[in-house]
Amino acid sequence: MMLKTFYMNTCLLISLGLLLSCGTVKNTGINPVDKQLLKDVEILSSDSYEGRKTGTKGAEMARAYLAERFKTIGLSSFPQLHGYEQPFSFSTNSTAVIHGKNMVGYIEGQSKSDQVIVISAHYDHLGIINNQIYNGADDNASGVAALLKYAAYYKAHKPHHTLIFAAFDAEEMGLQGARAFVANPPVELDKIILNINLDMISRSDKGELYACGTFKYPSLKNYFYTSNPKPKILFGHDDPKLGHDDWTNQSDHSAFNDKNIPFIYFGVEDHKDYHKASDKYQNINKTFFIDASNSILEIINNIDKERDIQKLFHQNLQIRKQ
Repeated sequence: MMLKTFYMNTCLLISLGLLLSCGTVKNTGINPVDKQLLKDVEILSSDSYEGRKTGTKGAEMARAYLAERFKTIGLSSFPQLHGYEQPFSFSTNSTAVIHGKNMVGYIEGQSKSDQVIVISAHYDHLGIINNQIYNGADDNASGVAALLKYAAYYKAHKPHHTLIFAAFDAEEMGLQGARAFVANPPVELDKIILNINLDMISRSDKGELYACGTFKYPSLKNYFYTSNPKPKILFGHDDPKLGHDDWTNQSDHSAFNDKNIPFIYFGVEDHKDYHKASDKYQNINKTFFIDASNSILEIINNIDKERDIQKLFHQNLQIRKQ
């Protein structure tokens, strides 16, 4: 994939916005695709899944649900895995061995290139603490639901690159699933050109969604244009000088960054229900979530098709001249 040097000016943005807005029809209801998006969050964050903590019955139930969704969507499985499951083990500070399982499927690209993009989201959460279920609706049933939405989209619209869809386990225990994936990837590691990681994308009081990774890989900014101004997508939280506010190592994309694989991490800033029992389905912002999932999909499409902002601008000019 060729990533061009970032260049953008005000006139280009204004003209592009006008071109993208032409013929737009306002959506007055939730379409079936986004009903499924919300359904996936609601189910995965329901009490019956007991917070999806790694190594528990709830995590096993989440895997069964994901396996069925992967199968229904039609994702291919890698022959070296157990169906869609990639098992791994790790030790905690108490020396106890914990067994986790990533859920991994893929859609083969139509390009002759063997380059691969990994789209990831962790499905685990904190489980039950003091008899309270930590459902993890935003963290991170939201990211998993978006991953499933994108898998269904690309099954119907064949991508240029091969796309791996990885629902990681044990993120909350130190990014263990992602680290196991890059340590034993189903494809050669040097074939992975980008990780797009989704972690907490369903609520923001300010209507803001952050995209991290462009500080280290500024050329990725070329692909950040969408037809909908909502949510407001911001670059940031990826400068090492920010200390704790640098999110580079705070979710599964960190494992890819450690291998010098470019990444984009989509997520919101912490909210009052972060890592609390109140992170429930009824507290997500459905409109924000749908808008965020659609904008991220547009950006993924831009990257997959190697279609930067200037290329689209000139394409639209040609269309208007016809």
